[in-house]
Amino acid sequence: MKNGFYHIDLPKNEPVLQYRKDSEERRELENSLEELKKKAVTIHPIINGKRITTKQKFKVTSPQDHSLVLAEYYHVGTEEIDLAIESTLNAKKEWAYTPWEERASIFLKAAALISGPYRSLINAATMLGQGKNAYQAEIDSACEWIDFLRFNVHFMSELFKEQPYSPDGTWNRMDYRPLDGFVFAATPFNFTAIAGNLPTAPAMIGNTVVWKPATSGIYVAYFMMKILEEAGLPPGVINLVPGEGSIVGDQILTHPDLAGVHFTGSTKTFQHIWRTIGNNIEKYRSYPRIVGETGGKDFIFVHCSADTQSLATALVRGSFEYQGQKCSQASRAYIPECLWPKLKEELITITRDLAMGPVEDFNNFINPVISRDAFDKITSYIDFVKNSEEGEIIQGGNYDDSVGYYIEPTIVVTTNPRFKTMTEEIFGPVLTLYIYPDDKYEETLKECDEATGYGLTGSIFATDRNAIILAERILEYTAGNFYINDKPTGSVVNQQPFGGTRASGTNDKAGSKMNLLRWISARSIKETFVPPKDYHYPYMK
Repeated sequence: MKNGFYHIDLPKNEPVLQYRKDSEERRELENSLEELKKKAVTIHPIINGKRITTKQKFKVTSPQDHSLVLAEYYHVGTEEIDLAIESTLNAKKEWAYTPWEERASIFLKAAALISGPYRSLINAATMLGQGKNAYQAEIDSACEWIDFLRFNVHFMSELFKEQPYSPDGTWNRMDYRPLDGFVFAATPFNFTAIAGNLPTAPAMIGNTVVWKPATSGIYVAYFMMKILEEAGLPPGVINLVPGEGSIVGDQILTHPDLAGVHFTGSTKTFQHIWRTIGNNIEKYRSYPRIVGETGGKDFIFVHCSADTQSLATALVRGSFEYQGQKCSQASRAYIPECLWPKLKEELITITRDLAMGPVEDFNNFINPVISRDAFDKITSYIDFVKNSEEGEIIQGGNYDDSVGYYIEPTIVVTTNPRFKTMTEEIFGPVLTLYIYPDDKYEETLKECDEATGYGLTGSIFATDRNAIILAERILEYTAGNFYINDKPTGSVVNQQPFGGTRASGTNDKAGSKMNLLRWISARSIKETFVPPKDYHYPYMK
């Protein structure tokens, strides 16, 4: 028997390593890159802790080099999906009653493994599999995933301590149960940390999970699952099911024991999930929790009082880091006429200086986009601009898929604030600028708010405080994460909890206590020590 009120200190965010030339961390990362390139791995569905072989097998190639085969993986079919659901339900019987501190220790150990012996491995896998440079991989697959694990454990302990008032003669307690059923986690390719957080956040509360990673993110998911297993995660708590979203999702989404969905991906897919659940609402044991973070058409809005040097840096970093494949990417900007001549020169000069190539070359700022589908979609927008009278490419616009999926960082200027590249999510290295008259600041703020259906991230650049206040008010629901004099990307766990509204998701703020509440079904318990033995109330006498 163990007795104790266990305390989890507030963690500190994981320090970001810089990978300077001749540093130890850089040597370790370069060694891991070379080791991973030598041998392709075989990835099986992992159901109840067992590796499953199926009839369908596909190759994983690196987006930077079509000839580099990283893995072969097996797709699940309907039989394996049923097996995974059954596995979650069976594992739930014991996992939900495992003491919370024992569950916590597993995820804290996973964080320690990522921070220590597996840091270079998980970063190298992210670099080769997802086309991230060393810094982008470090802040994502190492630091942010570590932060999610450590802070969520802390948030869980804080939640469990929150208990109701008890008057004399009674004891009121709050029991923080997992949901009734299983959770489906569908994760994206672009952030390893998100792919790790979506299944583990519900699991640490006591839920069991079916995890379907994006096909283009399956390589790193394989290593993530191995780390969780080494940390002590019991079989069946998280079941890894690589496969087509239409097959896996629809079968899971109509299951009576579906208790929740934890999703990051496209708005269209999330709306399909919501619609499917709504159309089958009478089938479920309980109403499924639906938590989603989807797309964005994120902005940088500029006032005449802004500093152009910091603005140019923010535009380049916010738009072109990780080739613009971030839901928070700065893909549209509103620039006042007063700043445009100077900003144009700075912006073009910086963008021309961005080196592009494979991730092993640490001089490269720009790397490949993730896949053939992404390459074709992004370049179709570039071609649209080239054939339009309302848009002009002032930098970039070239692309090449002969070796890998490479697209130059591209800057577009438009005369139409509702131009296609100003309003539609591209998810690539394309930034569109609209130059507005200096005396139309307030009107253009309203245009920014109304131009798209999204509401994820955005920023204002100004030194005039009244201009900032006005932007905060008009753009109140235009961004769930709002930045002042900074790029609209790079949220940090426990510092800027992440999520947006409108077409961008349910705003359940990953990286905060709010997200964990979604995976809890609370039970109020009242115990009366001396129950009454006479039904009469005083007013009756």
